[in-house]
Amino acid sequence: MFKSLGMKLKALFGAKTYDEGFFEELEDTLIESDLGPRLSMEISDMVRQEAKSGKLKTHADFLRFVSDILKEKVAPWVYQPASSPQVFLVLGVNGVGKTTTIAKLAYHFHLQGKKVLLAAADTFRAAAADQLELHAERIGVRIVRQADGSDPGAVVYDAITSAQARHEDIILVDTAGRMHNKENLLRELQKIDKIIANKNISADSYKKFLVLDATTGQNALSQAELFHQAVKLDAVILTKYDSAAKGGTVIRIGEKLGLPIAYVGTGEKYTDLESFNAEKFLSDLVSL
Repeated sequence: MFKSLGMKLKALFGAKTYDEGFFEELEDTLIESDLGPRLSMEISDMVRQEAKSGKLKTHADFLRFVSDILKEKVAPWVYQPASSPQVFLVLGVNGVGKTTTIAKLAYHFHLQGKKVLLAAADTFRAAAADQLELHAERIGVRIVRQADGSDPGAVVYDAITSAQARHEDIILVDTAGRMHNKENLLRELQKIDKIIANKNISADSYKKFLVLDATTGQNALSQAELFHQAVKLDAVILTKYDSAAKGGTVIRIGEKLGLPIAYVGTGEKYTDLESFNAEKFLSDLVSL
């Protein structure tokens, strides 16, 4: 994964002369990998300065220097147990794999011995609750749902009340991902956010995850900006991480929004969910 940028950098850093043509090609290569014009220019300028000072002599020197620059912009989110129930609000547009990701998270925490509850708050999409209920049955966890078209906020309220009564550990909340009417969606999410805050859920026990398709590049960053503005996200979960050809989106989300990456989906099975490893990501990205 992400090998295309690393291979290009290796070939580029094999140049015998570091003239302006070299640095223009470096900048173009970074832009093509979704790092964006401004960040690509900054990195190219930093490499230019370091190279002209004579500090970069080998392929490895160049690659390590670029990796060190990017390292400051990438951070993992690490799960911390907190007072129960912990509420994880899972957001994302339709088609990114949000419901499947919730199922993987449920399986992940269930294997750790946590009592997990699913809240089917996507009442807009036909059969969304049916899909989530099927996952709940397969994994062996509870679900709270209402009829299609019900108030999503009511589903979340009932789920928290039920989890508190049953002393359950984690609530995973599925939400609508329709984007044809952004204002309605964002108002709905803000309402859910307020309901959770009013149910005596502490900040440590309430986290908001945005699920993004790792292959969508600039579009993923736009989605992150929209949701972050609406409800102040805590972290990002990336799907299709195994098939992503570019990694610049991960860098830009960290650089522009300051959001860490929590988990990555690497396949379709419940076990295909991993905690984000920043060092491995950077190693793959620049082919160290």
